[in-house]
Amino acid sequence: MSEDQPALLVVDDNEDNRYTLMRRLKREGYTNVTFAENGQVALDHLAEQPFDLVLLDIMMPVLNGYETLERIKSDMRLREIPVIMISAVDEMDSIVRCIEAGAEDHLPKPFNAALLRARVRASLEKKRLRDQEAGYLKQIEIEKKRADDLLHATLPAAAVHELKATNAVRPRRFEGVAVLFCDVVGFTKYCDKHAPEEVVSHLQDLVIAFEAISAKHGLEKIKTIGDAFMATAGLLQHVEDPAIASVRAGFEMVEAARQHKAGWEVRVGIHMGPLVGGVIGQKQYSFDIWGDTVNIAARIADQADPGCVLVSATIWLNSRDAFNGRSKGMVELKGKGTLELIQCIGVA
Repeated sequence: MSEDQPALLVVDDNEDNRYTLMRRLKREGYTNVTFAENGQVALDHLAEQPFDLVLLDIMMPVLNGYETLERIKSDMRLREIPVIMISAVDEMDSIVRCIEAGAEDHLPKPFNAALLRARVRASLEKKRLRDQEAGYLKQIEIEKKRADDLLHATLPAAAVHELKATNAVRPRRFEGVAVLFCDVVGFTKYCDKHAPEEVVSHLQDLVIAFEAISAKHGLEKIKTIGDAFMATAGLLQHVEDPAIASVRAGFEMVEAARQHKAGWEVRVGIHMGPLVGGVIGQKQYSFDIWGDTVNIAARIADQADPGCVLVSATIWLNSRDAFNGRSKGMVELKGKGTLELIQCIGVA
């Protein structure tokens, strides 16, 4: 509603009444006034432009006040417009009927200037407050969606669901989770030679592609660490074969990086085992995972050749029927001893 000039619609078949109302309304400062001689013309006006208040006579030809009021209140676009019924003093039964049908108030004939002023102002103020409330509620919904989108961008979907349902995400131990690390080869040198805007834009494109690949294969993105992308299979979301799903995702990530305009190569490391997961932070939530499984997966990625998917023996044992592989032998992993690592080289 316009605070300066609210739009009023006066509906009365009597020209003298319309003229009298027009003069008195203008005297009160209401200059945006439209007139209609019957209910049908009023409905046509309401369909063409918004109004803040309708002053509606009861007894009219073509479409009387009762029928017009009923149509206004049954129309979901119009029902919130306040309606003041115009009636003779002795039409109390009619007034009650209209109030029960949804009219905001009534105005008796002949018109009293003080009463007209009070009831028009009161109805417009109620409309203003309702509009304000509707605006606040809409803004709350916008902010709620924004917060929800941010939460989904920060936490896995299952963690968001648990957080909303219980106001917490219980930390727990998970068994048999495949952890995938994928990082860009030579990223630091690339940063030194290119503008920051270009670096961030290209990395953003790649991460979006990795997120889509992860979702396609049932993996859950945990986070990005610099240029490294970390995801899991079989953590909060059930995956039939976590090892196979993660290797397939790894192959597609390698190909996505090669197709990227930056011309990057990535290396992928995957391990499977137990880990602990949970949400940390108070002002800024973060879902994270910890344990040897995570550390080993990161170190395997460090050992992978550019453009290759390197996996632990545990992953290989759970995916060997689906892929071909070549052993790199026993490899020393910093702080973890020696492990046999296998390079997956294609679908079996």
